[in-house]
Amino acid sequence: MINKQVADMAAALEGIGDGATVMIGGFGAVGQPNALIAALADLKRRNLTVIANNAGFEAEIGLGLLIGSGSVGKIICSFPRGSVAFDTQYKAGKIALEVVPQGTLAERIRAAGAGVPAFFTATSAGTRLGEGKEQRTIDGRDYVLEYALKADVALIEAWNADRWGNLTYRGSGRNFNPIMATAAQLTIVQAQNIVPLGTIKPDDVVTQGIFVDRVLHVPCGDPPIAKVAAKVAKAVAR
Repeated sequence: MINKQVADMAAALEGIGDGATVMIGGFGAVGQPNALIAALADLKRRNLTVIANNAGFEAEIGLGLLIGSGSVGKIICSFPRGSVAFDTQYKAGKIALEVVPQGTLAERIRAAGAGVPAFFTATSAGTRLGEGKEQRTIDGRDYVLEYALKADVALIEAWNADRWGNLTYRGSGRNFNPIMATAAQLTIVQAQNIVPLGTIKPDDVVTQGIFVDRVLHVPCGDPPIAKVAAKVAKAVAR
């Protein structure tokens, strides 16, 4: 019987070692697997390469917490500002940064999941971000070659999951999570609800179970998650 649900956080994060490349879903504070991130920070791994939309906000939650733990050696993201933890470590030379335009970041991840090794995009052509990259003029317009972006591990957040790992998302939580699930060797899901097999209708499945390896039930009403949600709301309101 296929059952991808794991019993606890230790089982969910088993095998993530130093130097791993880790994709982390979410857009700002929305759809971010905060419980998985906090547990990864507690593991005190070193020299992780993190691929995410941003570099976090508050130092006590999410990516800010992970970066503050000293676990991250490099971050690949579109928006690194707003995180005190990132600013402090970057100025001290303790973390490397690769800035990628948001649409390009999403397409590099999607391409990895689709088996496309590289693609040309007009984004960044003629700018500092395009320097040193292969460029080509097509139909009179300049394009930059960008390579697919894959990871060892993806940490994502879903609304519903069944024991096969089929996933749905709620609202704008359907952001980077689905494409990251397809672009990693190991996909670990923090799901707010575990539903019986067959509850999610085939047409409603956003991420198919074939892309998911582990599912951990983290109800939104859990005290630690409720605490995180309050901090996120406070950070976004500032």
